[in-house]
Amino acid sequence: MPRFLTGTRTGLLASVVAAALATTAAGPTTAATAAPKPDVRFVAHLDIADGQRPENITLEPGGSAVVTFAYSRQVARIHPDGRVHVLATLPQPPAGADTPALSSPFLGGIVRAHDGTLYFLYATGSSDLTGLWRLRPGGAPQRIAALPADGLPNGLALDRHEGRLYVADSVLGTVWRVPVTGGTPTRWAAAPELAAAGFLGANGIKIHNGAVWVSNLDKGTVLRIPVTRYGTAGPVETRATGLIDIDDFAFTGRGDTLLAAINADNEVALVRPGGSHTVVLTGADGLENPTSLAVRGNTAYIASGAYFTNNDPNLLAARINPAQ
Repeated sequence: MPRFLTGTRTGLLASVVAAALATTAAGPTTAATAAPKPDVRFVAHLDIADGQRPENITLEPGGSAVVTFAYSRQVARIHPDGRVHVLATLPQPPAGADTPALSSPFLGGIVRAHDGTLYFLYATGSSDLTGLWRLRPGGAPQRIAALPADGLPNGLALDRHEGRLYVADSVLGTVWRVPVTGGTPTRWAAAPELAAAGFLGANGIKIHNGAVWVSNLDKGTVLRIPVTRYGTAGPVETRATGLIDIDDFAFTGRGDTLLAAINADNEVALVRPGGSHTVVLTGADGLENPTSLAVRGNTAYIASGAYFTNNDPNLLAARINPAQ
């Protein structure tokens, strides 16, 4: 989720969200305004006029990616040849519903289980729709856990071994835990490090090496929260700083090196285990406000929502060194 850049961010929030929702019949100004590196390629240029602004991404075994289109309330599959197939459209919230921090309904994090079941987050500001949703292959979307309507469930991570889902709430500064079967969420972690500092706090979230990792957009940090032997949250550790506007992130391999999407700056940064970081991709490679990443083998897939550029939402593939 992007940070809306302004000296009085809340004052201009409505206009920025309106711009993100605005249709642009012309689409991308050119299909190749960027000159990407030789190891970077476009998988798809998405249809901005049709609201195809990807917020989060998960990968499928056959080479496709499944994304959430944040403000069109859609879950869609992007095939390796760039074709887009809408899998589900979430219900329109009731009149008068106001999504915290964003005003408009927001479709956020998505993950995929081994059996093809998709889990994703929907925030509307209304108690009847906000929460964790499930889409089984060939089925219809179903809410399986309600989350607080005054929050903004954003990032989502799946612990396949334990059968649990972890939710990063950007407004309430909370990590929720929900069984994959659904039910009542547990407030798993609510530390000051997860809180917002003006707009959005806890954002991206991953399960990695015995811990829950979370990014904080406002504070520009990457946090590690150990999972204790009892399943509770251990003390929060700050693993990286200076990454203001960090959205989602993904680990490059078994170690703690990760790639971070820096939304407003059109950058992807390589963050090393000690916290130092280097920009490895920019707008010149085709990034347009990157929102999320997923890694498979030696390829990173980066989704761009074009929330500020308002030009060419897209999906990129970049070769990486998985041993990092």
